[in-house]
Amino acid sequence: MILAKRIGKIKPSPTLAIDGKCKALAAKGVDIVNFGVGEPDYDTPVNIQEAAIKAIRDGFTRYTAVGGIPELKEAIIAKFKRDQNLDYRPDEIVVSCGGKHSLYNLFQVLFDQGDEVIVPAPYWVSYPPMLILAEATPVIVPTQEENGFKLTPETLKTSITSRTKGIVLNSPSNPTGSVYTRKELEALAEVVLAHKLLVVSDDIYDRILFDNQEFINMAQLGPELKALTFVLNGVSKTYAMTGWRIGYMGGDEAVIKAVTKLQSQSTSNPTSISQKASVEALNGPQETVTAMVKEFAWRRDDILARLAKIPGVSCARPGGAFYVFPNFSKYFGKLKSGAAGSYSDALAEYLLEEAHVATVAGSGFGEDTCIRFSYATSRERIATGLERLEQALKKLG
Repeated sequence: MILAKRIGKIKPSPTLAIDGKCKALAAKGVDIVNFGVGEPDYDTPVNIQEAAIKAIRDGFTRYTAVGGIPELKEAIIAKFKRDQNLDYRPDEIVVSCGGKHSLYNLFQVLFDQGDEVIVPAPYWVSYPPMLILAEATPVIVPTQEENGFKLTPETLKTSITSRTKGIVLNSPSNPTGSVYTRKELEALAEVVLAHKLLVVSDDIYDRILFDNQEFINMAQLGPELKALTFVLNGVSKTYAMTGWRIGYMGGDEAVIKAVTKLQSQSTSNPTSISQKASVEALNGPQETVTAMVKEFAWRRDDILARLAKIPGVSCARPGGAFYVFPNFSKYFGKLKSGAAGSYSDALAEYLLEEAHVATVAGSGFGEDTCIRFSYATSRERIATGLERLEQALKKLG
């Protein structure tokens, strides 16, 4: 069977691949400490579950409006106003089947063949493939561990060409957990405005912040920037609703209309039941979010302290999300390079086989010196996993 050329241009998601491998090993009785999966280890809060059950019992199980039910759009508008002081109208909001779906749809309607889109590295693994599927060119711009893997105005300026149309920003970041400050975003905003770049602001971790940090995105910096920015979010990370598949975005009305049209010819509406649950998530009590973030902060501090005790390992301090992205390059000389010459792949494979510790190689995030750990797992499993990691590294000499 001859496949379409476009599918040959991308690779499977490495994060989902490692999760599948872990589940296969666990099914064979192997005790795997899984730091690979990027989802909270909490159950969806009971009030949200009950809202979904009520929707089923009320018979709310049919097609809805393609871009989301009015009740959910109003809840999203209220969330944007409450949390970011951003004003949107219903025709500037669209709901999709998860945050990834929102991004995919947006890339499809914004970018054409030949358009360049700046993607700071390390990046979430799906940004480049989704841009390639839109026939755009992802321009990967490396950042430095020394400044928390954050893009600087100077680096942004030197990456812009006559074909640059947009930039993707993710704060708090997957995989690094880095968070842009207001001052840092204001400096980048000067370059964005000077070149009229479209900004894709992936805010999926906006509520998972530590150390009393302020969340800020480009749209909050003024009307001109809001007009250039598309704010994307979802309920998956904040409310432990990864399987419910609800993402959303706010932005220019014409673009939102185009996204809705595209969605009408692909998935149609997001799941009706999940939409009702998401209304409750956004409008209901938020205490479970506060408790979850407090626990993640403890785990971050614990895993950083444990990593700091391992010789040769450095790690930028995350300000949000639930990942650490430590640098293991001091150990690479003791390994044979893995897939396509990637040392991080080789080390991740070694840790899985030798220590039964699952991580995600940094190569998939555009930074081969590092490996991503998700600490969305229990305190006990973090302790066990880091002990196994330390012993496995000692065996390398």
